[in-house]
Amino acid sequence: MARKKMGEILVENEIISQGDLDQALLRQKGSDQQIGKILEGMDVVLEKDIAIALSKQFGFPRVKNISQHRFSQTVLDKIDSETALEHLIFPLKLDNNTLYLAMSNPLDMALQSDLSFKLAMQISPCVATPDEIKAAIKKHYSADIPAEKKESSQTILLVDNQDYVEETLKKEGYTVYVARNGADGLKLASQVHPQLIITNIVMPRMDGVELFSILQTNGEIDKTPVIALSAITSPEEEYRLLEMGFFDFIAKPINPTRLLARARRALKYYDSL
Repeated sequence: MARKKMGEILVENEIISQGDLDQALLRQKGSDQQIGKILEGMDVVLEKDIAIALSKQFGFPRVKNISQHRFSQTVLDKIDSETALEHLIFPLKLDNNTLYLAMSNPLDMALQSDLSFKLAMQISPCVATPDEIKAAIKKHYSADIPAEKKESSQTILLVDNQDYVEETLKKEGYTVYVARNGADGLKLASQVHPQLIITNIVMPRMDGVELFSILQTNGEIDKTPVIALSAITSPEEEYRLLEMGFFDFIAKPINPTRLLARARRALKYYDSL
């Protein structure tokens, strides 16, 4: 039986749409980029989605929460901290003449070959996200990794009445303020000065378009990125909202992975201002 491709696995698990995959495959033509990297660049998948797909496609064991486990010094000494950080790898265990290695890119056969030659042992790759590996390196090697801004310090104003959207954002560590309509959203935006606003378009009292228009006249928050949520999924609706100046557009029903990826991109934009 032919091995399923990563894109097919992501579509089957409803992490991306078939349209996202088709667009990624078009971008891949004429380049040497892996499909996973292209999808990450399109902000439709997260690191953990790629790890899951690699595990399912190639049969790599997937390891999580590495920093919470204990490792013997003998195992840690097999890979120095500089090499671990440069290649985002982490030694997990020794079994006879085999070193089990967590890798953010378990398809890097050249690195595995170099390590196998250098250590005179077999390398058995496992897949882990870059963030999981960095956390393990920082804890077990006491490596000096530049501190990143914690997502819990980032604030999002959600103007919508869908609880699962709020829950999805909070689970990712964001501070979320919620308003159920545009009028209340406008008041909250002026009070909390969020770093990102996500608003439904169709709402009572004040819809998302009117809310956005008023926000643009507020000199204190007019540069805050605003993502539109809309049940109207036509290309014309997306074009209309993006032309108005909305930072991004997400069609309903909302895919949690897409929501988080777009939120992360918008917050990076805000931080760059």
